[in-house]
Formats: sequence, structure tokens, C-alpha cells
Amino acid sequence: MEETSKLARILVVEDDPAIQQVICFFLEHNDFEVRQASDGQEAIAVISEFKPHLIILDLIMRPVSGWDVLHWLRANPLSPQPPVLVLSALVHLTEQMQGFEEGAIEYMTKPTQPSMIVERVRAILSLNAEQRLMLQHKRMDEQRKVLERLQATQRDEFVY
Repeated sequence: MEETSKLARILVVEDDPAIQQVICFFLEHNDFEVRQASDGQEAIAVISEFKPHLIILDLIMRPVSGWDVLHWLRANPLSPQPPVLVLSALVHLTEQMQGFEEGAIEYMTKPTQPSMIVERVRAILSLNAEQRLMLQHKRMDEQRKVLERLQATQRDEFVY
């Protein structure tokens, strides 16, 4: 039991039971302590008690969405604030940009390989708070540049 408390705690918030089970299995197999929640309301209750080191968060859930969880985290700053890795089927760049603006440190789209999720979790947990903030800003800048390029290209391509 003492060893469990030394493991990094990961909260997986996912409403699809099959996806949730696979992610949790891979994380546990890679020596993380894992809890799961099936919606945002359950996640908020678990966060306060479990105090995760990192949250993997789906955005589209009911009755309380992942967006609501991000808003709750911003309104109720925890110490330390757990980084959030969004794992969502929302693929539009504007939605990804919004995820970063709402506080996510990383954004991965579904489907993705569970081993890639584990690798991102390890990478995020290896960073200190300042490095995490820098990563979040870097991702936002990257998304903003891609959006600007796409908007410029679309204006040029659709002139008749």
C-alpha cells in the first residue's frame, strides 16, 4: 500500500466505457495509480478527493462536459494545479485552440494509440510548473499560426 502512494495519480475522465477501460489498463500497466470518472460531475467530485497529478479529459460528455470541468478547475484553483491532457474527438483547430485557452496543457484527438497517451503523460509529468506553462503557450502559438495560415490560404484559394 505504501508503494501505491508513490505512484503518479492519473484521473481518466471518459464517457465511453471501452475507451476508458483501455486507457486505464495502459496507464496501470505503466505504473500509474488510476481513477476514472464517466462525466464531468463525477470528475469534479473525484478531483477533490483523489488529488490527481494529471487529468486526461474528454470534452463531450453529459450531463457535465469536459469544458465545464476546465471552467471549474480555473474557478477553483488547486494547489498544485493538475495539468490537463484533453483527449477528444473534436478535431477542429478552433476547438483545440479553445481547449488550450481554457487551461489544457496538451490536446490529443481520438482515436489515438494508448501508448502515445502514456508517453504524453510521462512527458507532461516530467515537467515542472514553469515548463508546463511554457508548453501550454507554445501549443497555443502553434495552433494560432496554423489557423492564420489556413485562413490566409482560404482567402487566396476561393477568389473567383
